[in-house]
Amino acid sequence: MPRLVMKFGGTSVANLDRIRRVAKRVGVEVAKGYEVIVVVSAMSGKTNELVGWVNETSPLFDAREYDAVVSSGENVTAGLLALVLQENGIEARSWQGWQVPVRTSSAHSTARIEEIPTDNFDDRFSKGMQVAVVAGFQGISPEGRITTLGRGGSDTTAVAFAAAFGAERCDIYTDVDGVYTTDPRVCEQARKLDRISFEEMLELASLGAKVLQTRSVELAMRYKVRLRVLSSFDEMSDDAGTLVCHEEDIMESNVVAGVAFVRDEAKMTLVSVADRPGVSAAIFDPLAEAGVNVDMIVQNIAEDGRTDMTFSLPVNQVARAETAVRDALERGEIEFHDLITDSNVAKVSVVGIGMRSHAGVASKMFRALSDVGINIRVITTSEIKISVLIDRKFMELAVQQLHEVFELEKA
Repeated sequence: MPRLVMKFGGTSVANLDRIRRVAKRVGVEVAKGYEVIVVVSAMSGKTNELVGWVNETSPLFDAREYDAVVSSGENVTAGLLALVLQENGIEARSWQGWQVPVRTSSAHSTARIEEIPTDNFDDRFSKGMQVAVVAGFQGISPEGRITTLGRGGSDTTAVAFAAAFGAERCDIYTDVDGVYTTDPRVCEQARKLDRISFEEMLELASLGAKVLQTRSVELAMRYKVRLRVLSSFDEMSDDAGTLVCHEEDIMESNVVAGVAFVRDEAKMTLVSVADRPGVSAAIFDPLAEAGVNVDMIVQNIAEDGRTDMTFSLPVNQVARAETAVRDALERGEIEFHDLITDSNVAKVSVVGIGMRSHAGVASKMFRALSDVGINIRVITTSEIKISVLIDRKFMELAVQQLHEVFELEKA
């Protein structure tokens, strides 16, 4: 029988009424003849509550016990959904990560899935099980301890199961009805996409779009898992949502597929750095050790043996970054004359596989921003994206202007 993976996020299973609604959706797919694997998140808000309890109990917590506590939210959801499905006459059973088993690395709270054996489920499906309800976000380490996969880990769990079991598709149910050309809350003209390529979705996810977790898209692209993003609150339809698939499955696409943004960015500049071999490593090694996520990097042309080094980072990591570079200065590992930080910038990006074959996207983007008086601080590019750093107060204007200039409201 064909297999289907369905993943339901926290808002979709926020209470018993919504869990009953989910059970009806699962029942429709069972009636079509699928063997269904359902991956569930914790009820909305439950994971934050559990994390809060851990922090209140032990600020310097043991990561192994953190995972044991925080993973429990998904276990509750899985058990409740299995019970509702059974009440609906469907042969269902709940599974925690260690029971499958979902084998992961030993990196607690940020574990990576290494293997999902199929024998257990294959045997149960052959004996009449119709639905396996899996607690997402969790697995088991080689040492036999419960692990968690980090925020958004249930998406990754779902894609990994779809890959392991050769599922026809992986449906990600959430509180939005698909992937949009940009955030509809920022731009009213935002349009839902029928299809988007893995590469475009990966770029959009990494550049601020919240619809899918980045690791799950990477996994889907690697194992050729077709994803469908759709709302658990809309009427069911075979054409609902947005299909995330390979580029060759899209007949024709716009040059630009979407506009993404990250609101809370900061820009840091080390002024008059000694320009010598190894200076970049000397700057960014301490930042990496401090856990600072550096994004855009620009180095000015050297003059008289000195240069300026500018980079962007999340605004909540500024204090950590400043401490790391000043400590490196005191140790004599790097030399600079001044450190300038601007915590009021935002990153805006345009993404599209059509950029590979169309010239002039960058000039069109820069002219569009210039026309509304927006100054660009930093620019970075890749094969299918262009990102700029601008003053945060202009972020919404920039998104709206770029959406209009690239005519993203048109199919």
